[in-house]
Amino acid sequence: MLISSSVKNIFSKARLLDSGNPSVILGESELYSILLLTCDDLDWDIARIGLPNPSSTLLKDNYFEVPFEWFLSHISPPSVLALQQAVATGISIEPDFGLYFLNLASLHKRRLKFQKILSYQPKPTMDQIGPRGLLEYGLCAQGLLFNWLIWRKWIFDIDNRSGQETGYLFEPILASCLGGESVSSSNSPVKRLDDSGLPKSTGRQIDCYIGSENVAYEFKLRVTIAASGQGRFSEELSFPIECQAAGITPVLFVLDPTASNRLSELSAAFTASGGAVYLGEAAWAHLEEKSGETMARFIEKYIKPPLKAMNDFDTSSISSVRISWENNRIVIASDTEEYIIDRYAESQPLQVERVSLEH
Repeated sequence: MLISSSVKNIFSKARLLDSGNPSVILGESELYSILLLTCDDLDWDIARIGLPNPSSTLLKDNYFEVPFEWFLSHISPPSVLALQQAVATGISIEPDFGLYFLNLASLHKRRLKFQKILSYQPKPTMDQIGPRGLLEYGLCAQGLLFNWLIWRKWIFDIDNRSGQETGYLFEPILASCLGGESVSSSNSPVKRLDDSGLPKSTGRQIDCYIGSENVAYEFKLRVTIAASGQGRFSEELSFPIECQAAGITPVLFVLDPTASNRLSELSAAFTASGGAVYLGEAAWAHLEEKSGETMARFIEKYIKPPLKAMNDFDTSSISSVRISWENNRIVIASDTEEYIIDRYAESQPLQVERVSLEH
């Protein structure tokens, strides 16, 4: 079978994550595993796309419970050409097969990348912490304070990286399921307005733009009353106005409908600009309707359950967590469970690639 350029492009995007450091390159065993999961989700036998049954059995139905090691466990995975042919065959059967495979690969790569970040993010130095200790100096023993400052800085750095990686993963997946794509500010058809309401040369980043429908989506997990700065919120309020000025319909898409004054104000701004607002279950229903049957399965299996579980968590009664930094690992523990993060020499570069077992 002749492999088309579009299939090669999907395969290349699925295999490589090189935006930012560290990079991730999926090997043949991992790509084969993702194709196995894709077929299983669609109730297909893997032979339907021309691939052999695996020698290593998947022990968990829930992807999020599958150990990363399983993805590397196939001793003699199919070749790159065979995997590309399988993707092409899948697309010939179901046009959204390629998008399903690509989004699942994107999810897996981001999770692998974040494991690398956890393993290699350097321990902060006192030089980096600087004078922050002045605010708490003398309130407790010096050793306790200095350790607290180091932990706090490391967790702050990790949380920032987590927020970045989540955005890079979440928005493109939602955009692709809706049939659109993320658009950078430099390529955006939505332009900022000056004080007189005339468009400037600078554009606005769009979470999801569907050119065929002339619609621009703004994605939010939630809109709270948290103090993110009035200037930043003014930016959010101006987006629907700038969309309307560009002749584009703005759509506010919020997965958590928890009421707040800012959510009401933002919703009113989108409505006043001739846009639409989808909140909570209405947002999920709109997403699944626009996605079609195949990608709706992806949403129901990989996106909705973890977000719902997190939203349902009662933060009013959080339990104690102990964190310890041991020689080659960090241990995060409750009274009954442990989460272990393996640590590697901080002098090693973050640029670590995953390679096929057959190399």
